[in-house]
Parts: sequence; structure tokens; C-alpha cells
Amino acid sequence: MAITRHVNRTESVMRQIETALLDGSWPAGARLPAERELAQQYGVARNTIREAIQRLAARGLLHSRRGAGVFVSDRLRTGIASPWGQLVADHPVLCGDILEFRRVLEGATAYFAALRADADDRERILKQMRVLESARALGDMTAEAKADARFHDAIALASHNAMFLHLHTSVIGLLREHITTNGMGVREEDVGASDLLLQQHRTICEEICERRPEEARTAMQAHIDFVRGHVRQQGDED
Repeated sequence: MAITRHVNRTESVMRQIETALLDGSWPAGARLPAERELAQQYGVARNTIREAIQRLAARGLLHSRRGAGVFVSDRLRTGIASPWGQLVADHPVLCGDILEFRRVLEGATAYFAALRADADDRERILKQMRVLESARALGDMTAEAKADARFHDAIALASHNAMFLHLHTSVIGLLREHITTNGMGVREEDVGASDLLLQQHRTICEEICERRPEEARTAMQAHIDFVRGHVRQQGDED
């Protein structure tokens, strides 16, 4: 009976840690709290925490660094995206497909972010908006494009939907490269586009923070459509 209770406690802790991985509470690369802190948090013995971590590490979800602690692996993030980076590099025609995917996925994440974002989520989105505005004011297109990508990351996290977050995270390398590349391209090709992109991001930010889901989705889709138009125009010229 005691063994059964221990197994049940271990599995319960595993489920709770898995939930934290899925909902983005502990993103890839994050360091888990110390065993003692986790034991107090979950109301179990430290050996239960240790066993749960070992089992999750065996599945590749966590990994230990000697003297540094236990960290979240990037296995969830790379599960889908790994073959795609090279494919996109080799086949630029896939750009249209990526933008189409982004329109659907990010429109939905913006919608649910407006519905579900808590105070921390809104502050995270606002912080990235401020970074984006600062980069624009300095005329730093590289920093602006990177802040653009992080702004989209913050919205995905605020959706509080494990599958949306998983999809976004699974292809994050691809999307980040794509957002940064296209953001740089649009800004370099059309100086006035930077101001329009900034205003689009402000609108998205406002709709989410004001809890207007339909308007947030519409604003996000309009933003992606704007980028699609520039990319399509550039393709026609090439």
C-alpha cells in the first residue's frame, strides 16, 4: 500500500510538472526550482520530486547539469520544427504557406490572448511593445525585427491554450526566423512600412489588453495580410 501511494504521488508530481511545461510556465531552457522548494510546493517528500524528475528526464523533457540544477529541454520545441528550417531555406516558395499558417495560428492566439491574458501576460506584451517602439525610435531595424518576434511569442504564451502554445513553440525557430526575416525585408524595402508595422502592433496590443478578442484576431490577421502583400509584391518583382 505504501509503495502504491508513493507511485501515485510521483505520478501526480509528474503530471503537474508536465502541465507547467505545456502551459509555458517553465519554457525551454528554464531552470526548475530546487528539490526542497518543489517538495514544499507539491506537498511531497524530496525523494518523490527526485524520482519524478528522473522519469521526466528519461523521456527527454528535463535534463540535469552538474552543479547547476535541472533544466527544461527543448524537445517539445523541436519535435515538429527540426526538418523545416532547411526546407524553408531551400524552398523560398514555402514562404506563402508559412504566412498562411501564421494568419490562422496567430489570429487564434490573439483571440484567446484577449480572452485569457492575466496581468502578467499583459505586462509581458506591453514590455515587448515598448522594446519595439524603442528600437523603431532608434532606427535599429535588426532590434526591431527581433522585438517583433518576441512580441508574437508573448501573445502565444498569453493564449493559455496548451495546443496553440505547443504548435507555436514547436515551430518557434522557423517562425522566429521567418518573422525576423520578413520584418527586416518589409522595413528595408519600404521605409514607411516600419511606421505602419509599429501601428499594427500597437493596435494588436491594445485590443488584447482591452480584452476585445474578435478585434484582436482581426488586427492580427490584418497585420499578417500586410506582410503577405509585401512578400507577394517582392516575389512578383523578382
